[in-house]
Amino acid sequence: MGNPVSMSRDHAQSAETPYLELLARGASADAYEQPVLLARAEGGPAERIDALERAKHLALRVRSELEGRRRREAELSALFETAHDLAGLRDLDAVLRAIVQRARSLLGTDVTYLSLNDPERGDTYMRVTEGSVAARFQALRLGMGEGLGGLVAQTARPYVTDDYFEDARFQHTGTIDAGVRDEGLVAILGVPLMLGHHVIGVLFAADRRARVFEREQIALLGSFAALAAAAIDTANLLAETRSALAGLERANEIIRDRSGVIERASDVHDRLAELVLRGGGVHDVAAAVSQVLDGTVEFTEAAAAPEYALEASRADGHVVRHKDDWIAAVAAGDELFGALVLRGHPGLDPVDQLTLERAAMVTSLLLLARRSAAEAEQRVRGELLDDLLDARDRDPRLLNDRARRLHADLSVAHVVLVARLDATSADADQEADARRRLWAAASHLAATRHGLAAARDGGTVLLLPLADGDGATDLARRTARHLGRAVHEAVTVGASAPVPDLAARPDAVVAAYTEAGRCLDALRLLGRGGDGAAAEDFGFVGLLLAGEQNVPGFVDRTIGQVVAYDERRGTELVRTLDAYFACGMSPARTKEALHVHVNTVAQRLERVGRLLGEDWQSPDRALEIQLALRLHRLAAPKRH
Repeated sequence: MGNPVSMSRDHAQSAETPYLELLARGASADAYEQPVLLARAEGGPAERIDALERAKHLALRVRSELEGRRRREAELSALFETAHDLAGLRDLDAVLRAIVQRARSLLGTDVTYLSLNDPERGDTYMRVTEGSVAARFQALRLGMGEGLGGLVAQTARPYVTDDYFEDARFQHTGTIDAGVRDEGLVAILGVPLMLGHHVIGVLFAADRRARVFEREQIALLGSFAALAAAAIDTANLLAETRSALAGLERANEIIRDRSGVIERASDVHDRLAELVLRGGGVHDVAAAVSQVLDGTVEFTEAAAAPEYALEASRADGHVVRHKDDWIAAVAAGDELFGALVLRGHPGLDPVDQLTLERAAMVTSLLLLARRSAAEAEQRVRGELLDDLLDARDRDPRLLNDRARRLHADLSVAHVVLVARLDATSADADQEADARRRLWAAASHLAATRHGLAAARDGGTVLLLPLADGDGATDLARRTARHLGRAVHEAVTVGASAPVPDLAARPDAVVAAYTEAGRCLDALRLLGRGGDGAAAEDFGFVGLLLAGEQNVPGFVDRTIGQVVAYDERRGTELVRTLDAYFACGMSPARTKEALHVHVNTVAQRLERVGRLLGEDWQSPDRALEIQLALRLHRLAAPKRH
């Protein structure tokens, strides 16, 4: 018999060999049972079987240790790679996605996801998911203390459950449970994202089957959570740093710009001060500002400026953009003189805007400084116009000399305009104040147009030169609009026909004044208060209106039934009547003028006969109807 000790050593050595081979090839745990089972099946000695059992347990321990080391090596490698990503952080979302992807891979879970706290809403919301397939789950928001994630966010402690729906520790809500159910999750692990002592979110790992998460897995997910928190903190610090750098750059730009602004402001101040001291005018101010702003600045009268932009600038005291122009109102109190307009500047910085606004203010001050002289000149102009109207026996040469001193040239064609406020006030003081404002506005307009103005017969009369290509009607309408805006009330203006060469025949002003007054009366009788028109717009009808005080009644009595019929049925009987009389009461020519069939004309005239009576075409009735038609047409609102 051999030595028992030697035999035992031999059995042990022979038992270790197969397990070393299993360890070398990385066999599964089940494979380690095979050598023992084979020895028993062969009926090997008990010593060998015991040695194999001891070798098996030792090999399994070694295998477990190797697997643990490999797992820790993989975990450390993943953490190192994540830290490397964090060190070169460029895109926070990309880093967070890498964290949840690596956590899912190492923990072997179906889903990993990360939520962030929302301090304003007081909850936590999904930020990044990996492995999720349910849209409702990806959009979940959890209130503090709600569900597993809300509890982690509230307590700053990790929580784990192997079956979420059966776990009574969590506050289940319909919204959260519906999202978790859509995703099919069962086992969930959540760890807090911490910055110092503050929770900023939660990192989760979850499976769609029951599972027990080991302590090492909880610690690993906690390490990933620490990296995620660091990534978020780093991104926030980078954003703050970029913002601070941007702020510093803006501050440097402001300092550089401010230096330029001070120089420019000093230049503008010197130029405008010099203009005021040497008695410059509004156009001198515009020229100086044009040089400073490197553009074209013009002073424009209120009537020629865009009305909406002008009123907006006047209301808030700042420049207003109109297309590619900039408008700065020039006003003093309730009086609007006009505007400074910077042409063709689609963009204007705040400094240039302020420069234009100050220039408008200086322009207003210049105009106010000249008000005393202007009022004296207005009185002189008014006296000259009064003499033209009243003192027909004055020497024309003296009148022309006085006009030239006022820069008025009586040798060119002029128009006489009579202006009155459309509404009257029961308060005598208010009425007198309104008339004074009307006279002041008319006098200013006359001075800027090299004309004359005077208060007369409860209104204002103006004598204005007629520009080339202009008409008396257009001048009357522009004057009505200009004066209306200046006094903030409707002003009606009647104008005479153009009067040529008043230098030779100054007495012609009297007849023109009478004609303009008659035109004004016609406008008011026709209900067109606040409008402007000239004698040429009315012809002989204006003379008839001087005695007819009930124009609407006359029109209604004469053609009222035809007008009412058209309004009720949408027909064109009035238009047909106009064409019929204009065509010499010829149906054939009427159908050509209206572009309709002659039968249509006949049917319409037959309807007119039934409405007005069978004698409507008799000479007397026809004259009345034609006059009523013209009055009806004139009373309709004009489109300018």
